[in-house]
Amino acid sequence: MVEHWMEWASLLLRWLHVITAIAWIGSSFYFIWLDLSLRKATRLPDGVHGESWSVHGGGFYNVQKYLVAPESMPKELHWFKYESYVTWISGFALLVVTYYWGAQAFLIDSSVRDLSVAQAIGISVGSLVVGWIIYDLVCKTPIGKNLLLLGAVVYMIIILAALAYSEIFGARAALLHVGAVVATWMTGNVFFIIIPNQKKVVASLQRGESPDPALGRQAKQRSTHNNYLTLPVLFMMLSNHYPMTFVSEDLWILVGLVVLIGAIIRDYFNTCHTGADGLRVRWQWPTASVLIIILALWTRPETLVLDARQVVTDQQVHSIVTAHCANCHAERPTIAGFTAPPKGVILETLADVQKYKAQVYAQSVSSQAMPVGNMTQMTPEERAILGHWLERH
Repeated sequence: MVEHWMEWASLLLRWLHVITAIAWIGSSFYFIWLDLSLRKATRLPDGVHGESWSVHGGGFYNVQKYLVAPESMPKELHWFKYESYVTWISGFALLVVTYYWGAQAFLIDSSVRDLSVAQAIGISVGSLVVGWIIYDLVCKTPIGKNLLLLGAVVYMIIILAALAYSEIFGARAALLHVGAVVATWMTGNVFFIIIPNQKKVVASLQRGESPDPALGRQAKQRSTHNNYLTLPVLFMMLSNHYPMTFVSEDLWILVGLVVLIGAIIRDYFNTCHTGADGLRVRWQWPTASVLIIILALWTRPETLVLDARQVVTDQQVHSIVTAHCANCHAERPTIAGFTAPPKGVILETLADVQKYKAQVYAQSVSSQAMPVGNMTQMTPEERAILGHWLERH
């Protein structure tokens, strides 16, 4: 019964996480577009940096941006922050329900590091906290004054995080945690830097004082990071559904490529918003496409070689499936935490295996993503036998 409610919690939290992520990313991307689309115009009020005209839903909108603030503060001022907070909270709750509750299956891979549940969860939570502290401190050093240099340092920190996680967790959990630590930076930027700085600026204006320009520069620094890190984080969060990304060795290469690809694509849209043309907006997609091809080629699975003289029987395959697949993929799973076969896939007979042969081959032979965390210690030889049989049926 507990597993039933945990499944519902997982579904509802995932739903909430997607909804709030759409709201956060949508508002963030809108304001980035708005900021970059501002144009100078005649007869603008004093202090207005530029304006943008747009049409939506049958109405016309005229938005103006003040470099500092209008002469008098408006009675109603809209803040955009709760989208970020609820996205992180729901994401962490989903991490708890899926990866902490099912730590033995999803978080721990004994072939990588034999951890207790408490150790694995402690490392997971602690790494999010430590990751934020390191990132925040680096941004506040003199390095932070040079956005390009800071970007390179942050990029290296992400790669180091991938290296560290791949030595602790299984590939699925490791990649997800890289995304989680970067997502923590992004919400931390909003909670600890951007919103507090904006509040200090508003308070200064209300007192009739000139705001500290350093507050704006610091908020802009973190906002820029959030802008360029959004697409890579989305990839990492979606990756747990795609086993070809579960590369246990050299995970840092995959992460490095994904961050580059996401940042390059984001740069294209940012540049287009400014009205630029020519080579400035023509190099991104070809470059990103080449990197995507490199990524796809690099993640190709190794071929499992089986001795050509070895005879593979139906009984061998049935035994392998029974030992390593049917405990989860059964009408009534015997593994704790599973109330129903994942994705409705039942693998109790050889006919079932043939029915789902493409999925079985992808998950258990090509990517070796299943069994989850290799809980049943499926050997390379067993994977080769299963693959040999699937190729001939």
